[in-house]
Amino acid sequence: MIEKPGVTGKKPPRMVVAPSTNIIGTVTRVGRKYPEMAELRSPLFDFYLASDPALIQEILVTHHKNFVKGDFLQRTKKVFGEGLLTSEGDFHHRQRRLVQPAFNHASIAGYAGVVTSYTDRVLNEWNDEEILDIHGEMTRLTMAIVAKCLFNEDVEGQSGSLSQSLTDIIEYFNRLSSPFAWLLEKLPSNKKYSRAIEKVDRMVYSMIEDRRKTGSDPGDLLSMLLSARDLDGGAMSEKQVRDEALILFAAGHETTANALSWTWYLVSQHPDVAAKLQEEVDSLLGKTNPPTFSDVPKLTYATNVFTEAMRLYPPAWILTRQATKDCTIGEYLVPEGTDVLMSQFVLHHDPRFFENPEKFDPDRWTKEMRTMLPRFAYFPFGGGPRSCVGEPFAWMEGVLIISRMAQRWNVSLAQKNKVEMLPRITLRPKNGIKMKVTKRKE
Repeated sequence: MIEKPGVTGKKPPRMVVAPSTNIIGTVTRVGRKYPEMAELRSPLFDFYLASDPALIQEILVTHHKNFVKGDFLQRTKKVFGEGLLTSEGDFHHRQRRLVQPAFNHASIAGYAGVVTSYTDRVLNEWNDEEILDIHGEMTRLTMAIVAKCLFNEDVEGQSGSLSQSLTDIIEYFNRLSSPFAWLLEKLPSNKKYSRAIEKVDRMVYSMIEDRRKTGSDPGDLLSMLLSARDLDGGAMSEKQVRDEALILFAAGHETTANALSWTWYLVSQHPDVAAKLQEEVDSLLGKTNPPTFSDVPKLTYATNVFTEAMRLYPPAWILTRQATKDCTIGEYLVPEGTDVLMSQFVLHHDPRFFENPEKFDPDRWTKEMRTMLPRFAYFPFGGGPRSCVGEPFAWMEGVLIISRMAQRWNVSLAQKNKVEMLPRITLRPKNGIKMKVTKRKE
């Protein structure tokens, strides 16, 4: 037992692990062996892993003021500046308050038409029995939707090069969060990351300049950021507006694209799920009518499919917090400066909470099951004051896209190689997912 003034608790069990490229396998193994909290130690890192929903709730909600996002996010400010992802304390609270109206119920209802119209744009470009990288298509689609909904910009014409730039930025983010960031920063390959940031910055600053010049206010997020005022009446600097716009643009399309890609992979492997999904949309919408915002609550099976896909392949698969003071979480002492990891992937696959956890089963999401499930046994969007601000938007967008695609197309896996996970800051499919799309007969 460790005792400090005002703080008591015990150290969690320690598990020494060898460096491994299979980080998901490592944290899952530790989470199963020590289902509350454990210390992971290796030559490269030393952190705590919390794998109990009650402890995670204490960290993210009850005692959230005792934690910040950690040192590695300080390094990533080179990419995202002081946006919602990286900022802390009162500044983060202020920025979130300014961004929140873009994701209220009325705003999201207004975005639904954009989601379905842009989905149709992409689907209209497909050819019957064509083989596509479904991850690339979902990335292109969600990028266009986020740009239009939040910034009133149509980037579809440049989405290919823009997508690559954002992919490079996210890869740079991963480099900066590595234990070897100081060494990786010296590599010549970092030039491509600088070019990617410059390309996206040009687009964002161009939007800001054009909006200031014309004085137009279409009521989108960018207008809200530009018109926001401090208590003393001061406006946000262009750099502050850029930081918020960039993180919402990058994260707003990346996570949803990944979730949708894994959804279609799973649906393609389960014909019974595909048939039931199409039966729902056909009965509710017919063969041609696009879904609307008012249809979202009625599309219960589509919602369950999306929910279950994010259980098996959570787009944000791990969270980290750093203790700012000695504190007790459950019965464990978490010393000041300790990094605590919480993995959605580990919890979402935990047999304590999900029967037959490796099975893709949308029907498991009954009202009774949702009621009985501990709050942080399923948390694809995080939780507490730092939860994803765009969660309501993501649910609406995902359900509408899944329903519209199911109305119009069948998908089947078209690659012999195994589809693999690429766990970085998000959980991407490694090398994409090749799929054949077949037009449904009216």
